[in-house]
Amino acid sequence: MMAEASISVDQHQFSCPVCLDLLKDPVTVPCGHSFCMVCINGCWDQQDQRGLYSCPQCRETFTPRPVLCRNYFIAEMLEKLKKAEDRAAPPAGSGDVECDFCTGRKRKAAKSCLTCLASFCEDHLKPHYEGAAWKKHKLVKASTRLQEKICSQHDKLMEIYCRTDRSCICYLCTMDEHKGHDTVPAAAQRTQKQRELEEMQRDVQQRIQEKQKKLQELEQAVNTLKRCAQTAVEDTERIWTELICSIEKKRSELTELIRAQEEAELSAAEELLEKLEQEIADLKRRNTELEQLSLTEDHIHFLQSFQFLSVSSGSEDSSSISVHHHLSFDGVRSALSDLKERLEEFCREEFRKIPPQAAAAPLLLSEPNSREDFLQYFCQLTLDPKTVHCRLSLSENNRVVERSKIVQSYSDHPYRFAWYPQVLSVESLSGRCYWEVEWSGEVDISVSYKEISRKGGIECAFGRNDQSWMLQCSTSSLTFWHNYNITALPGRPSSRIGVYVDPSAAILSFYSVSDTMTLLHTVHSTFTQPLYAGFCVWEGSAVRLCD
Repeated sequence: MMAEASISVDQHQFSCPVCLDLLKDPVTVPCGHSFCMVCINGCWDQQDQRGLYSCPQCRETFTPRPVLCRNYFIAEMLEKLKKAEDRAAPPAGSGDVECDFCTGRKRKAAKSCLTCLASFCEDHLKPHYEGAAWKKHKLVKASTRLQEKICSQHDKLMEIYCRTDRSCICYLCTMDEHKGHDTVPAAAQRTQKQRELEEMQRDVQQRIQEKQKKLQELEQAVNTLKRCAQTAVEDTERIWTELICSIEKKRSELTELIRAQEEAELSAAEELLEKLEQEIADLKRRNTELEQLSLTEDHIHFLQSFQFLSVSSGSEDSSSISVHHHLSFDGVRSALSDLKERLEEFCREEFRKIPPQAAAAPLLLSEPNSREDFLQYFCQLTLDPKTVHCRLSLSENNRVVERSKIVQSYSDHPYRFAWYPQVLSVESLSGRCYWEVEWSGEVDISVSYKEISRKGGIECAFGRNDQSWMLQCSTSSLTFWHNYNITALPGRPSSRIGVYVDPSAAILSFYSVSDTMTLLHTVHSTFTQPLYAGFCVWEGSAVRLCD
């Protein structure tokens, strides 16, 4: 036991120089090098004709052919190395497939054999790589579901798929209850279903991308709603504060007016009070003089004094002054009450005009799904003669534009396109709008701001600036342009194109219209100005606005 505990070996020291694997049935040649019995005999069998035998490692030669005997010391060392590896090898975990051939502690299986219907660890798997009879066995990833691959009726490996019954079967089943059915090898059916699976994956991935895009749009809409709501609250607070300040100012002015009127009336009243008090004092003094005169016994004095008092009795009398006992501001009170009622009624009427949803744009919009849905938003468009390029001709009440072979004699106008054969619609696209056009040749169908440049060079072209969005249609290609960013689109459009735009929802979509509507491209963009339909018509091409 002590000897075993002290042994430390390295498997590289016991590798065969020929097969580079651990020695199997080790033998040692006279020069001292060791080989697998099979490997060294194979080498020397090829040297029999020469009669000269050499060591594959050091090239020392031997004559005659040495007799080989098993090296028991090396064999014992290899056995101990194997046991040490077995002790060091980790057991299979709870989620691992166990080797069916390990005794005692089970090791993790590396492969499962569909022929043996068993799972093998690395060591027990070696015969499948070395034995000629086992090399034809089919090895797969280690699995615990091997029994599911076996036909329960015939106990054979199921390698065939019955398309008639949509089930996996063995080859004996094709001669029995599945005789005459549409059967194919399981691998062939897997190839077909793999393509269908990949198509499903692409569809799911596309739907995930669409949902994620919708999620991002909804998150952006939520953030926009929060910002708009906060801005609306701040604006409302500011407006109400200004309104309250204005009312407070009017209240202060009215209070000052009332106080000014009060002061004016009080000043006049105080003057009258002072005058009346003076008159009362004068009358009291006169009354005293008259009383004293009435008591005198001197007739001459009485007559002389009475004549004087009679002359001086003509003082101003204020008895004609009328006194209003109740100074009233009822007119002001009545006017304010009337103003209050009128203001409340005005507010009620104005607030009725503000629907609950007017505070912000709706987050979830019911998008049209069918052509009938789109036609609910159909708008009748006409082409603007003031914008049409001189190489284009308009007809049918300005609803058809064609590329002209001759220069048209249009009058000069600041809105006219001077460089590219383009034209804009008369009508702006407000709210949800949908229209259809029939085209031929090569045309550009766009929506554009009215302020797009008319007289310059490349910056005037639809799709080559940040003021226009353009679908370029031809018989060989289909592309979308915006701000000189080009997106190649798959497929071919029909001769009728439908255009749907919802500026409030930041949506612009192009459809190929035939028996059904096929979405060609959708773009989400913030439109900051009114939009107009626009067309660029190239050589030999035409566009007709549909009714």
